[in-house]
Amino acid sequence: MVSTTSAGLLKPLRLPLATGDHFIDPPVVLAPMAGITNSAFRMLCREQGAGLFVSEMVTARALLERRPDTLRMIAPGAGEWPRSVQLYSTDPHTMRAAVTMMGKENLADHIDMNFGCPVPKVTRKGGGAALPYKRNLFTSIVGAAVEAAKPFGIPVTVKMRIGIDSDHETYLEAATSAANLGVAWVALHARTAQQMYEGKADWSAITQLVEHLKPTGVPVLGNGDIWSGADGLAMVAETGCAGVVVGRGCLGRPWLFADLVASFSGTQSKALPTLFEVREVMYRHGELIVDYFENEDRGCRDLRKHMAWYLKGFRVNSELRRQFGMVGSLAELRGLLDQLDDQAYPVEVSEKPRGRTSHGRPVTLPDGWLLDPDEIVEIELEDMFSGG
Repeated sequence: MVSTTSAGLLKPLRLPLATGDHFIDPPVVLAPMAGITNSAFRMLCREQGAGLFVSEMVTARALLERRPDTLRMIAPGAGEWPRSVQLYSTDPHTMRAAVTMMGKENLADHIDMNFGCPVPKVTRKGGGAALPYKRNLFTSIVGAAVEAAKPFGIPVTVKMRIGIDSDHETYLEAATSAANLGVAWVALHARTAQQMYEGKADWSAITQLVEHLKPTGVPVLGNGDIWSGADGLAMVAETGCAGVVVGRGCLGRPWLFADLVASFSGTQSKALPTLFEVREVMYRHGELIVDYFENEDRGCRDLRKHMAWYLKGFRVNSELRRQFGMVGSLAELRGLLDQLDDQAYPVEVSEKPRGRTSHGRPVTLPDGWLLDPDEIVEIELEDMFSGG
């Protein structure tokens, strides 16, 4: 195998699949994002060089009940492999059943577990970034997933945050527990749940986790504030992480992955598409999302939220921007795109934060959640939402 990381900056990341070891090269992972990382968006990122492409988060309960939208969310795009699904549950029995179902029905090659979501509808049920605080429950859920996946040769990974807030950091203990249970890697978004997406990610926490897990041999992937290939290099150099996970930085900018691939291979060139090149990516996104939903109206409604991200920094008049935000068909999209004048890529805004910028706020938790980390409290079953 010829390595794209020939500059020696990063080793390919091993993913032990049922069919044999798969090497993610470069070790760049598309983060699961609710309402974003459907198979259409994953295809765009795959075409730009992302190494692994994780589905939107789905709940174990919704999967077991075979909700059509949930099954659509985990369906791979054409030629997509490995099939990577992010799964969420607050109950070890439900998690075990869902992983067993995916194994028996050959629905996934890799399962990532969500312990990082900070949104209230997740944390108020004790899920996402709230869950690792209950160390026994966390161990039970991760252990159930790893054990259920083992007969099918499906590797399990976990993604987490630093903790609930600065007074309740959980990542070191939780990551050690997950590593000892047999996960393939741990990914850390270097913010607390309280921070949401505010301020700068604390990459020093990734550094600490890398050192903390060295005795286990389990790799650490870093996540948070990667807006360019240079950021990816900086994170690896600063933290020693084995790979990077990219979320908001690729919104309206799937070519960020081409930039990361070039950077990790030692190439100095940057991916800076002109507006005419961007508009063709926008139209391809439209075609893919319409195919995904099998409905032009629904697909275009979903596409609208991407328009401002794609056009960020370009000189486009306000009326035309408004029309992009109301696009209702592929023919209308083509007509609007053809009205754009070609421009150079706006470098001054290309490597700035985009997507969610939620300000920090107290984390919504179940009553009594913080009283005792060892206590198993009675919590409601997760909602039937499909992502978060």
